[in-house]
Formats: sequence, structure tokens, C-alpha cells
Amino acid sequence: MAPSSPPQTPPPAVVIVLLLLFSTALLCESRLSLDYYSKTCPSFTKIMQDTITNKQITSPTTAAGTLRLFFHDCLPNGCDGSILISSTAFNKAERDADINLSLPGDPFDLIVRAKTALELACPNTVSCSDILAVATRDLVTMLGGPYYNVYLGRKDSRVSSASSLEGKLPKPTMSMSQLINLFSSSGFTVQEMVALSGAHTIGFSHCKEFSSNISNDTHYNPRFAQALKQACSGYPNNPTLSVFNDIMTPNKFDNLYYQNLPKGLGLLESDHGLYGDPRTKPFVELYARDQNKFFQDFAKAMQKLSVYGIKTGRRGEIRHRCDAVN
Repeated sequence: MAPSSPPQTPPPAVVIVLLLLFSTALLCESRLSLDYYSKTCPSFTKIMQDTITNKQITSPTTAAGTLRLFFHDCLPNGCDGSILISSTAFNKAERDADINLSLPGDPFDLIVRAKTALELACPNTVSCSDILAVATRDLVTMLGGPYYNVYLGRKDSRVSSASSLEGKLPKPTMSMSQLINLFSSSGFTVQEMVALSGAHTIGFSHCKEFSSNISNDTHYNPRFAQALKQACSGYPNNPTLSVFNDIMTPNKFDNLYYQNLPKGLGLLESDHGLYGDPRTKPFVELYARDQNKFFQDFAKAMQKLSVYGIKTGRRGEIRHRCDAVN
């Protein structure tokens, strides 16, 4: 019997071409773009706009809640939609961590509505993390804030663990050094932190987050402190009591949040810290006098945050439902 021929080795040129093709495929799969869904889901933009507009009109607090949900998803472990996953009998998910229990229901409902409509139009195509990123940008813009580009093509996380958030989200009681270190560990500068803090120009905070400081913190305007005591007087019996972060224009995205701080009208201890610390005070004063500069820096910081720690290609998935892994 004739000896079998040894296996043929492809010529070096063929190997190089195959490697290049494989690398290019991976690159294309992982690359974000502004028109990522233009061919696979042409109705993506219209569906998002219609869903967002209807929800915001029906529930005007949706914008602030969605912005907060976006921060709580992205800052700890990257923008991967892990905040949207529900807990199971075997796993306590991020959304049930103590720091996330006060997240309102409207933004979760918005994401579910958008995902449902998109699944009907383009099944298994649009990620939940992309939906959250676009919804946040569009809602900020609807309230008068800056428009910024959102690059698309994120994949969703397959895991969500409450324990993974420890020390990765800002708390109102943190010192300014702690806050600066927290943002720095995720690659954000002091100025970017101050710009992102301008998100407090909309939305509200629950009394439990600041009521214990009203009498002890001398940074409060005395009349404002008295009004806060009255507004939160029933807090022990009603933990849902809350106050607008910006009492002047609570439903408008502007720079009045920064103008309020020197007047003692900041709500949280961390708000007062921004104006009281020499590392952050110059940026507060800058944004208080120049709204265009605030908008410009906020947009840049949000664009940077929106691609922080993202998953692309095979590192993530397109969830069929945003509240459960496939």
C-alpha cells in the first residue's frame, strides 16, 4: 500500500490572507458606529424617538430617571445593560443592590417599551445597552440640554451582580477626595466629574439622602434649610418623600444647578462639597457663568462615559428581553 501523503501546509501568503480576513471580521464586529443599525434595523431611530416622546409626555420624570439609570449602569462596570437584569432565586442582580433600590420604575419601563417595539421590527438585533444610551441622550436634549453623538454597536452583559458595585458608585455622604478618586479610577478627570455632576440640574433626591444633614450643615441657605425640614417632616413614615435637585428650574436642563451652589441652595452634601473644595470650585464657577461651556463639557463627558467599558463582538450578547439574559 502506498504511503499516505503528509498533510499539505498552506503557502505563507494564504495564511497571511486568512489572518487578515479573520482580523478584519473581528474588527468590523467590534467597531461602533453612528449608523450601526442603518441596514439591520432601518426603523431604529423612529421607533426610539416615538417611544421616548410618548413616555416623557406621559411621565415627565422619566428623563431624570433615565439619566440616573444610565450613570448607574455605566460608571461601575461599563455601559453593558447589566443594571436592567432582574434578580433570580440564585442571583442578586445590580438593580437590587441597596444603592439602586431608589431608582424609579419609569426608565425601566421605557427601556422595556422600546425593546418590545424593536424586537417586533428587527428581532434579535438591537442591544439593551444601545437603547439606554440613545434614550438618555434624547431625553437630555428634550429638556433643553446638549446633543451629542452616541456610537452604537454595544453588546449586553451576560451577568449582573449586586456585589460587583461595591465602592463604584458615588454616595451623597462621600468626601470630595473619595468622589474624585472614584471617578479617577474609571478614567475621568476632576473637570469631567464636575461636568457630569451637572446632571443634578434635573430630577429629585429622596429625603433620606440629605435630611440628617440639614441641621448640621452650615452650607445650606437658612430659609432653604427650613423649607427642606418642612418638606421632609414626614420622611420617617413616608420614605418616598423627595425634593427637586434644582429648585429653580427642576424640569429644564440648564446651568442653574451651578448657580445655586454659591447661594447655599445645593441639596446634597456632595453638592456643597463641589463648591467648597478648591479642586472643584473653579469648574463650578466656570459653568455657573457660562452655560455653553457646561453644555460642551457635559456632552464630551457623556460621550466618553457612553463608551466606557463596553462589550462588543463575542464578549456580549443581544438580549431578547432586557431584564433577563438569554
